[in-house]
Amino acid sequence: MSKKNSLLLVIFLLAAVLVALLVFAKTMGNDEPTEPSESQQASTDTTPSSGATEATQESTADTTPSSEATTPSSEATQPETQATIPETQPSKPTEPTSPGVEFGTLYTRAELEAMDTTEHGYGPGNTSDGKRPPYAQSDQKKFGKYGGNFIAPDDNNVYLTFDCGYEYYATDENGNKYRNTEHILNTLKEKDVKAVFFVTGQFVREQPDLVQRMIDEGHAIGNHSNRHPVMPQQSIDRMVEEVMTLHNYVLDKFGYEMTLFRPPTGAFSIQSLAVVQNLGYKNVHWSFAYYDYEPADQPTTAKAYETITGRHHSGAIYLLHAVSTSNAAVLGQAIDFFRAEGYNLELFR
Repeated sequence: MSKKNSLLLVIFLLAAVLVALLVFAKTMGNDEPTEPSESQQASTDTTPSSGATEATQESTADTTPSSEATTPSSEATQPETQATIPETQPSKPTEPTSPGVEFGTLYTRAELEAMDTTEHGYGPGNTSDGKRPPYAQSDQKKFGKYGGNFIAPDDNNVYLTFDCGYEYYATDENGNKYRNTEHILNTLKEKDVKAVFFVTGQFVREQPDLVQRMIDEGHAIGNHSNRHPVMPQQSIDRMVEEVMTLHNYVLDKFGYEMTLFRPPTGAFSIQSLAVVQNLGYKNVHWSFAYYDYEPADQPTTAKAYETITGRHHSGAIYLLHAVSTSNAAVLGQAIDFFRAEGYNLELFR
């Protein structure tokens, strides 16, 4: 081979080596890592491999505590928000009030719940010679601000009231049955006297015609509760229900709105008086009452007249039971006596 040819071969080989080096360098540059796209990142972050998923499941199985460990104490499960309940939050009613019953706005529930629930029995005591019973006057001063009426003002008036828990069917001398309350209404109409009739739920449902007659003839219908419970022994909601169930019934059936309430048995507490007052009612007790409420054990007419007239006094609120045949028999004479003594027979309002 000539020197010239040898030189050309060397140059060719060097060029080939240089080209090979350039190609290698370019290939190595393309193998450098690049930033993945946003979609590639998301796919990589949220889609673990099946191996990773299995590992997570194993980890969960290994760390699941026993049933005892997962049962927290009652203290731990109480929500923190309970601590923010104000002290005046009303307690949950133990007995629901009737639908549509209004609670009243004079006192709040918290104020009523804080009131004295001591139960007081009531009897004004006997009196004579026209003297006003001291016990009735004392209770009037103590409880008048809660809507209690134990005796009326000393204004020379007498007020007749009748309790109508149920109707009594009496028998006349000829053996004919008649309703005792009807006899009383006849006498009041004859004497032109208006009275308050305190009715229960039983009476108004069984004797609607007598209730309507009372209204038509200008008497007042008073609320004696729906079922005649001892009021201070009831919850606030039950007291409201007892008053308003009968209130709404009478309003619906007769279009008459009652405003006077007589507590069954006369028992009361400051709280029970205030609950009734909160409903827009006056509590009406009495300054005269006597043993007249057992139809099978009635006083003689002479004894009834002597008792009713013997304890007369100014501002007297008379409680008479409409089941008493003795009361019905002497009522006209008693009215004549009151008028002769200078009393006015007025309707309690």
